[in-house]
Amino acid sequence: MPLHWESLRRCPEFHLRRSGRFVVAELLAPHRVISTSVRNGGQRDDVRFLLNHQSCEGAGHAERHAQIMASGYEAYHDAVCVEASIPPEHTATMGTAANMNYVAVATEADGDVEVTAVVTGGVESNATCAGDPATWRETAAGMEKTSALAGTINIMLLVGVPLTPAALARSVVTMTEGKSAALQRLAVPSRQSADLATGTGTDQYCVAAPIRSEGIRSSTSTHVKLGELIGLAARRATQEALRWQNGLEPSYTRGVFHALGRYGVTEKTFFEDIAPFLSAADLDLLRKNSKAALYEPLVGAAAHALAAVLDRVRHGTLPNSIEREAGIHQAALLAASLAGRSDRWPDFRARLHDIGVVEPKTLAVAALAFGWSEKWRSR
Repeated sequence: MPLHWESLRRCPEFHLRRSGRFVVAELLAPHRVISTSVRNGGQRDDVRFLLNHQSCEGAGHAERHAQIMASGYEAYHDAVCVEASIPPEHTATMGTAANMNYVAVATEADGDVEVTAVVTGGVESNATCAGDPATWRETAAGMEKTSALAGTINIMLLVGVPLTPAALARSVVTMTEGKSAALQRLAVPSRQSADLATGTGTDQYCVAAPIRSEGIRSSTSTHVKLGELIGLAARRATQEALRWQNGLEPSYTRGVFHALGRYGVTEKTFFEDIAPFLSAADLDLLRKNSKAALYEPLVGAAAHALAAVLDRVRHGTLPNSIEREAGIHQAALLAASLAGRSDRWPDFRARLHDIGVVEPKTLAVAALAFGWSEKWRSR
């Protein structure tokens, strides 16, 4: 059955279109492409189609994964291209569990230079920080899995001017920095450590620039305007893709769980963790009003401040010797913010000292309990 294509963007250099599980950029003139595609990957001058597709669902789709592994990645590449009615030998592919209806397209221009980023993304279970523990190990016998994670950010970057080989390679760095900047702005946590994420373990890309003898650019560094456009388009499109795929509105990330989840304050265990610090009545009231309490702007600000201080201690900016005192200072602010009683900060600080030396999770939970229990008491 023929696919019905929706046109997303058309210009002299390419035609971007979508149908069902597929997003295709057809290159209408010769382009130099660099990509992570298993087949036709690396730097090529004969690629005419860039294909991003949903290869499986995000969870519990073991049969689909087994089919891909059984056929082999190159054979799977060919099958996907045939399904999308494009030639396998002239196509670079990317696969993801993300829905193609959530694809984000961002175009930036300066004079005669135009850059378009086309991004799908998901970070709920696979976000990592470079240097985190890996999920796969490659040996002489092949690949072996060390843990199971899912989530991918795929980027098509279409640069409207020709680039030198060095500038094409440098564009990958600039594009990646733009992606990581989007994750930083959203405070996306790594799922493997207490750090903020820089990407996912399965990120893929295709970068294409036209092959012409005139107007060749030699730099895609962030110091030049073209680099600015690349970084900005990648950042904007990544943020927009994550907004739709994972619901990561910037304002949503103000919540306590988003700020302190890296330190163990999670929605899954929160009420169990906070119960020892609250009366039954206060706990029941918090359950009924948790979203209003834990997404309150000043509470979110204090939670992010506490996380930032803990990060600085872990990374050596601040000495370990001040971790407890600095943590208590920030946790007392968290309590005062939830209570709406800045005047009670010294009292909250003293109470947090009294509970002894505790890990960040318990410190934060206790602070929230103290603040909540004081919020409706007579002044």
